[in-house]
Amino acid sequence: MTVPNATIPAAPANTAEAGYADRFWISRDGLKLHFRDYAGRSDRPPVLCLPGLTRNGRDFSHVAERLAGEWRVICPDLRGRGDSAYAKDSATYNPLQYADDIALLLEQEGIARCVSFGTSLGGLITMIMALGNPGLFAGVLLNDVGPELSSEGLERIRGYVGQGRSFPTWMHAARSLEEAQGAVFPDYDLKDWLAMAKRCMTVGGNGRIVFDYDMKIGEPLSQPVPEGQAVDLWPAFQALDGRPVLLLRGALSDILTAPSLKKMAAKLSDCEAVTVPRVGHAPMLDEPKAVAAIDRLLARVAGGSVGAA
Repeated sequence: MTVPNATIPAAPANTAEAGYADRFWISRDGLKLHFRDYAGRSDRPPVLCLPGLTRNGRDFSHVAERLAGEWRVICPDLRGRGDSAYAKDSATYNPLQYADDIALLLEQEGIARCVSFGTSLGGLITMIMALGNPGLFAGVLLNDVGPELSSEGLERIRGYVGQGRSFPTWMHAARSLEEAQGAVFPDYDLKDWLAMAKRCMTVGGNGRIVFDYDMKIGEPLSQPVPEGQAVDLWPAFQALDGRPVLLLRGALSDILTAPSLKKMAAKLSDCEAVTVPRVGHAPMLDEPKAVAAIDRLLARVAGGSVGAA
């Protein structure tokens, strides 16, 4: 199959300090979608970073900056987020569509095998893609997500997605995040909240600070699932077997429970399960325990020591 935008040129590289190029691909329904491309070694599979529901590729900037050079790191903005176009039909804001979008990105880049870092929704996309293409992933990190999700946590997410709030300054935005998510990141200080605000928000057309996603991404979540039609994700999870897998859970998570993590770890043959202390949903992957676990995963993928300090 020919990818529609195979000839789209890469955007000019960003500043040397940023270390990435802004690039694009086209979805099957014609949306121009964005990804950050951090250069790395060509003899290793690239690392594909897939963000959570309301987040974007900027969430992985610290991960990418740390690994770049040793590993090529690709950080997409899913449709309706960041610098990717918004969908005309909100029904396309669903994991199957996201998986198809990412498959086209990989096809454009000639990537037949990669390492997936999937946070929350990004982990669901990873599992779906593994079910359809078992050989795609050389290694997988599932960050605070699995085939069983807490209904309490899902209701919390449904409660805030698509609210469309705006703020006059970055300081107001940071304080709002602290008020809403202080229990998730109890050790964060003002600097951390400001950094989070600048990852998940942007300056809107009227000059106010707004969340950097299409408010309509929450519409499919509001649709009730008909009785007896809930999707069983365990087959998709078990499609990850046979490759190195890292399962991360925030100790304070209300999405992935400790019993679910234990159950998941028992089902895979090459799996490490790690709980990140004093963090909820989801770890940002810069916590010391998460960093060490990521390096162990990549060492398993590379077959030896990974010099990505």
